[in-house]
Amino acid sequence: MRHSRVTYEKSGRVAYVTLNRPAVLNAMDLRMHEELREAWDDFEADDDMWVGVLSGAGDRAFSVGQDLKELAARIEAGAAGQSTFGSRDLPGWPRLTERLQFAKPLVAKVRGYAYGGGFELALACDIIVAAEDARFALPEARLGLVAGAGGVFRLARQLPLRTALGHLMTGRPLTARRAYELGLVNEVVPVGALDECVDGWVADLLRCAPLAVRAVKEAATRAASMPLEQAFASRFVWEERRMRSRDAHEGPLAFVQKRPPEWSGA
Repeated sequence: MRHSRVTYEKSGRVAYVTLNRPAVLNAMDLRMHEELREAWDDFEADDDMWVGVLSGAGDRAFSVGQDLKELAARIEAGAAGQSTFGSRDLPGWPRLTERLQFAKPLVAKVRGYAYGGGFELALACDIIVAAEDARFALPEARLGLVAGAGGVFRLARQLPLRTALGHLMTGRPLTARRAYELGLVNEVVPVGALDECVDGWVADLLRCAPLAVRAVKEAATRAASMPLEQAFASRFVWEERRMRSRDAHEGPLAFVQKRPPEWSGA
């Protein structure tokens, strides 16, 4: 796909999505949201793609979120309307933050600023690997806004509520190290080691059966708010597929036969 705001590339089983407006710290305008939707649609539909990596171009930012200059221009033109939670009927819908059934694993590779919608994109990923220079924040309240792409909801689920409220209501940033201490980030590494670290996580994901990874993701996320008894009694779409798959037999056979498994995703 030829895009001006997003780079979308495939290599082996991995899809790489890069926010590509480094001159404006990868701020997301309406065109970028449209291009991201195209990339996510393709990634979801392509059975050959098992893992996705989301990053920002340049060395200053993952993304600083919404393009406020574009928003201000729309406000002045009387074309902004009202904004609240979610993006239905807006360009790029459904955006990643609202693709709640997205089954394939996503790794966020974060350098520099992950502010506003950039932080919300990272929170919507399954694994976050951050460079030591990464900074995370949801500063929307300082602008009379809310973190409407799920930041209010996800941060309150992924942090102790009082801690989340402190950052949501003040916009105070988190260093990469503090985010790691709070459990928001899986690993923090020096800038020069970021690519290698992300490659290691991707390799580990690819060593696992793709249907098993999706079943784990779906069951863990859906059951997080369920009583344990209900979780055990629930049916999960990807677990139904995994339990009937060839890969469910391939893994044990490969282990006993002392060979690497050959996953088919079927």
